[in-house]
This record gives sequence, structure tokens and C-alpha cells, in this order.
Amino acid sequence: MTNVLKIKKFTLAWGITMHLEEMKKEIETLVLEKGFYNKLEDIPKKLLFAFIELGEASDNWKKGRSEEEIAEELIDVIFYILDASRLACPTVNMDEMFKKKLMKNKNRSFQYGEEHRLKPQ
Repeated sequence: MTNVLKIKKFTLAWGITMHLEEMKKEIETLVLEKGFYNKLEDIPKKLLFAFIELGEASDNWKKGRSEEEIAEELIDVIFYILDASRLACPTVNMDEMFKKKLMKNKNRSFQYGEEHRLKPQ
């Protein structure tokens, strides 16, 4: 299965295209159906879980695992981030925020935040 990231949308291998906001709703349904953490005080847990999944993706990459195994862990990161956003900033449209942040990053200077790489060693 291959997942293709498009700006503002995910197109899943079985032909379903979802916006970030639609994903948040699907994740909320899953959280409620499965009885996962769903309170404001659970936001730090969700962010920690995202961080753990990111570590698992890194570990899979270091071990030379398949792209699909790496991607699955990265998708878990997205799940936890969107789930945390659902609770932490429920009135923020993540599709619009993505576009806004993308434009902000595009307007930054070359190697923004990495000036240390330009200095002679």
C-alpha cells in the first residue's frame, strides 16, 4: 500500500481523499469507538505518543526496514498530532493552518534557522 501526500489532502491507496479536518473527524470517531484518551488533560500524552512513534520511524529507518514500515510509523505520528490538535485547538482549521504555515516557511530565507551550517568550521 502506498500513501501519497498532497498539499492539503491525503489520497489513500484505496482511492479515498481526505482533508486534515476530515481526518480529525475520523480520528475522533476512532478514539470514541475504542475508548482511547479523550480529555484535555490527555493532550500531553498524545504529544508524547507522537514523539514515541517518530522515534519508531527513525529506528525503522536506521534498521533498513521497508518504506511501508517507516511510513506506518509516520502515519501514527500524524494520527496523534491531529488527535491532539482536535482537543488543544478545536476551532483551528488544520487545512488552513497548513497552508498558512507552508506560505510562512516558503517566505523564509534560504537555510533559515541553520546559519550554523554556513559558518566555516
